[in-house]
Amino acid sequence: MSAVTTNQPLGTPTWVDLGIPDLDRAMAFYGAVFGWEFDIGPEEFGRYTMCLLRGKKVAALMPHPDENATDFWWNVYLATDDVDVTVARSTDAGGVVLAEPMDVMGEGRMAILRDPAGAQFGLWQGRAHVGCELVNEPNTLLRNDLVTPNPGPARDFYTAVFDFTLDGNSDLAGTDFTFLRRPDGHEIGGIMGAAAAPESAWGTLFQVADADAAVAAARANGGSADDPTDMPYGRTAEVTDPFGATFTVGSPLAGASR
Repeated sequence: MSAVTTNQPLGTPTWVDLGIPDLDRAMAFYGAVFGWEFDIGPEEFGRYTMCLLRGKKVAALMPHPDENATDFWWNVYLATDDVDVTVARSTDAGGVVLAEPMDVMGEGRMAILRDPAGAQFGLWQGRAHVGCELVNEPNTLLRNDLVTPNPGPARDFYTAVFDFTLDGNSDLAGTDFTFLRRPDGHEIGGIMGAAAAPESAWGTLFQVADADAAVAAARANGGSADDPTDMPYGRTAEVTDPFGATFTVGSPLAGASR
């Protein structure tokens, strides 16, 4: 099922958001690419804006708090029932806390960390806000994968913190890719070892009905994109928004159901 009404199990990617310098331009771009509508938050909460599909929350945009920022990326938040416990497990496994656990009104509790390979990620303990309310359908989150030049420490870290198991992928011959699976066997993403990667980072993939159409929409609305290519799981392309934040679109793409 694509509808989500309760908190996801530990370690499942549950929410994504993006800080950008121009909210209006971002809404125009992402509205054109994904058909999203937007609920702009009040000034006192930083105009944190919910991206909606059929009235359901699927992501968020917000004006970047640093007016001098030049680097923008989609943040991924992994689910937990207890942020404080998961932060403690993370630091024990070599992670670094970038933002200490904090309550977000009555919506939930969060923290931001960096893993030993250098990738940033968030934790989300849902209360009123459980995270993405629609997933695994066109114009919603499908999966998140970590790309890193240093995959060994990353794999050790995520298995220690979230009790994931690792599973190889024979479909991608010649690549250093492992699936991450929850204790129930459910795939939540993967870790790609890429020696040429400039840094470690979690990527975000949105499912679309037509990757070629999504690429055309991105290019027509101020973004750029690679030409779509066929993979064993579907047709994908990397897209860069008008601010330099990248994400992937895929159609149809098999992957972890959340």
